[in-house]
Amino acid sequence: MTLTGVVCAVVLTAVVLTAGALTAIDGTAGAQAGEGTGSAPPNPRAAGAPGTARAVTGAQDASVARLQDRLGRVPGDWPAWAELGLAYVELARRTGDPTSYPRAESAFARSLALRPEGNDTALTGRAALAAARHDFPGALRAADAAIAVNPFNATAHGVRFDALVELGRYPEAWPAAQTAVDLRPDVASLARVAYAYELRGQPEPAAETLRRVIADATSPADAAFAYFHLGELSRNRGDLDGAADAYRRGLVQDPSSVQLLVGRARVAAARGEIETALADYRVATTRSPQPWIVAEHGELLEAVGRMDEARRQYDLVRSTAALLRAQGVEVDVELALFEADHGEPATAWTALAPPAPSTGPDTGLGTTPRRAGVFVDDARGWVLHRLGRDDEALASADSALGLGLRRALFLYHRGVVWAALGRTDAAISDLRTALETDPHFSPLHVPRARALLTSLEGGTR
Repeated sequence: MTLTGVVCAVVLTAVVLTAGALTAIDGTAGAQAGEGTGSAPPNPRAAGAPGTARAVTGAQDASVARLQDRLGRVPGDWPAWAELGLAYVELARRTGDPTSYPRAESAFARSLALRPEGNDTALTGRAALAAARHDFPGALRAADAAIAVNPFNATAHGVRFDALVELGRYPEAWPAAQTAVDLRPDVASLARVAYAYELRGQPEPAAETLRRVIADATSPADAAFAYFHLGELSRNRGDLDGAADAYRRGLVQDPSSVQLLVGRARVAAARGEIETALADYRVATTRSPQPWIVAEHGELLEAVGRMDEARRQYDLVRSTAALLRAQGVEVDVELALFEADHGEPATAWTALAPPAPSTGPDTGLGTTPRRAGVFVDDARGWVLHRLGRDDEALASADSALGLGLRRALFLYHRGVVWAALGRTDAAISDLRTALETDPHFSPLHVPRARALLTSLEGGTR
């Protein structure tokens, strides 16, 4: 497969598929899967809070137990230590419990201590762990180190793509995805190709590639992953029936999927089936209280006037984020939109402030951003607007739409900025396009978009 039409321009997180492969996530925001606060697709959101009810298959539990038993008998088995580290990363992803990350870190360190040279497997695992923690500069360094050892490590090239995308280094990311799929055209590499197409505003090739992922999937969880993102492609274009069908098919494959439950809840909310949507959100947040899911649940409650319940969800977002930070997971960018909408803009801006000088290799840039790209640009533009800095906000909002990805939320944000700057025609155009693209992009912001559009159109008559 070739990434046709690649342009040198213009996120997650790496996640481990059940087969042991790696693929780009979750968004989000929410943080990379949703259209609400802090979203960014199709990256499946990173882990939730310690103590989360586990939604792990027996096979995954057995994998960790098998490796622990093996290492109890053969403690010098360095490949098994690396495999155990990857199993812990997967465990954290599936359960939403980041307390497995320190265990993964220890397993990779043990593997590298036993085999310090030529151990690209453990280096790749470290890259995956760094990406799961949203340490994308660290993920890139580790992936590059693995590739230096073994240039034919397709998984390392895949994690390199994930890191480059989340750092906004898109011209370098596309070849990384191409290399991964050339080396091993499997579920993981094809999922990355689908994401590359989506980022560039090419939903049809993205959907076609996801259908190939479904055809090639060797586990129910892998098929469910692809069905979720296929559903998101439909939903982001306002096709609720197509989205609902994809989520339904995915849940047949993997009834435990929290992502698919959230997808089903989004469709129900869009159709006005509020109690059905809230029931799915309650199950999803019980299984895996990831901040982006909890925030979406709260926003739906707020949209229907249940503010006391919504505030409890918003409190949970912040406490869960604190628990994630304690396990080394970077969540500040994911929280920027949330705080802009539900907290203090100054708090949101702190999350997006320029980073301190990098302690990594000299890139010639002076600093290494923790994260960059279109989703960060959108968040920065919205926070700047909330701070009253609309001239600066417009530049960020333009950048978010510059790659080709057309999200209703991005267009809505820029429309509001245009309106604040007195550019009525441009505001009307963006608001109309947002509502035409996805009339249900947010239970909170859609009514505001419609009200602002009506007001602006009335003023032009």
